[in-house]
Amino acid sequence: MTDSAAVAGGAQAPDDLTQVGYVSGAYGIAGAIRVTPFSTDADALLNVKTWWLDKPSLRSVAVRTVKMHGGDVIATLVGMPGRDAAEALKGTGVYVSRSEFPSLEEDEYYWSDLIGMDTVNLEGEALGKVIDMMSNGPQSILRIEPVAAPDTTDKAPERLVPFVDQFVKHVDLKAKKITLDWGLDY
Repeated sequence: MTDSAAVAGGAQAPDDLTQVGYVSGAYGIAGAIRVTPFSTDADALLNVKTWWLDKPSLRSVAVRTVKMHGGDVIATLVGMPGRDAAEALKGTGVYVSRSEFPSLEEDEYYWSDLIGMDTVNLEGEALGKVIDMMSNGPQSILRIEPVAAPDTTDKAPERLVPFVDQFVKHVDLKAKKITLDWGLDY
């Protein structure tokens, strides 16, 4: 979703669009939508007043109201005529310009910044690449696709590493590398 040539309703889509959730359905009868966020705190969805939706084509929408409801975000959008229009958006990706994300404290990271990073252990051995993130409630978990062992073509099972200080020793955003206290045989 980083195609700078994408034009929606005459507006140029930002180059740094990042998917932060998806529309999981309508909410109520007045045309509100329910968005399932990819983050447990949903700061980007709650604080940014312009979202980009990818259905039926990429376009910007103005957010009228937004609030948390359980683990989901409930929003009303300017120009949403009613429940049927909201229900038609089910499955739509919700994107926000990365430049509009709220600032983080030191040693805090957005999942989208960690996905795609290489991982190594304290011995410098390659563990694999972060292919996704997930949450088990109390903590985030790195889903790492391991590198194939040099003496085999078999693909090793993915590694699930809790994103906690005990295992995560250093995150280098510039080098796109995470150093973990994690053995090759774990």
